[in-house]
Amino acid sequence: MLLALDIGNTQTVVGLYEAVRAEDCKAADGLIQHWRLSTVPERTPDEIAVLLRSLLDSEGVDMHSDITGMAVCAGVPRLRESVRAMAQRYFDFTPVVIEPGTRSGIPILYDNPREVGADRIANAVAAQHLYGGPAVVVDFGTTNNFDVISQHGEFLGGAIGPGIEVSLDAMVGRAAALGPVALTEPRRVIAKTTMESIQAGVIYGFVSQIDGMVGRFADELEQQMLVIATGGLAHLIAPLSDTIQFVEPYLTLHGLWLVHRRNQ
Repeated sequence: MLLALDIGNTQTVVGLYEAVRAEDCKAADGLIQHWRLSTVPERTPDEIAVLLRSLLDSEGVDMHSDITGMAVCAGVPRLRESVRAMAQRYFDFTPVVIEPGTRSGIPILYDNPREVGADRIANAVAAQHLYGGPAVVVDFGTTNNFDVISQHGEFLGGAIGPGIEVSLDAMVGRAAALGPVALTEPRRVIAKTTMESIQAGVIYGFVSQIDGMVGRFADELEQQMLVIATGGLAHLIAPLSDTIQFVEPYLTLHGLWLVHRRNQ
């Protein structure tokens, strides 16, 4: 079995995969279980091992005998190295970590490819495998990442903006009269209460951002593109968007699974 770890700035997603061999599998094929955890940069290698063992035990999986590989992408360098040290101590294999020098199977046409985040590479790999190109991946996380894949399967670049929750927290934190607001769709765009006004501004504002950015990408490339959404808040924005066509909750994990296969 394979462990896939997507370590973000706010949350970490752990996926447990069977040893699926078919290269044409879909995103959820082989995914036995997944867990979404808070990212704690101070966790030590031993603490990470204890946490993983607890999760695997809940599925009746033995961490030492059943896990034969691990793939990692990390936006937190400290945790990336802790996971690497943990694997060296507790497993008989070296984890595949998406970083410069790791074979992704997708050309990266960035001015400096070393600058591209590992999660963006994993998303592009998975999107190209599942849907082909041209395509845009919109990843709703701490930041909103837009990753553009060409019709030839190349990572062209994209855009990065503040995430929905980060923007909402910043607004509420700087305005003394505003309290906590639930991220749910309001009843109308022209809201009649302060809470719904904030919800309308945040949610429909980001919907307009997504659709507007996709339109600009299409204009620049002079072609229409598939749009795939992933990340924790994709389910909230996608139904309201005119451009998002597919929602893949485990897109990053699938990309990690593919990169692991390509580095064996």
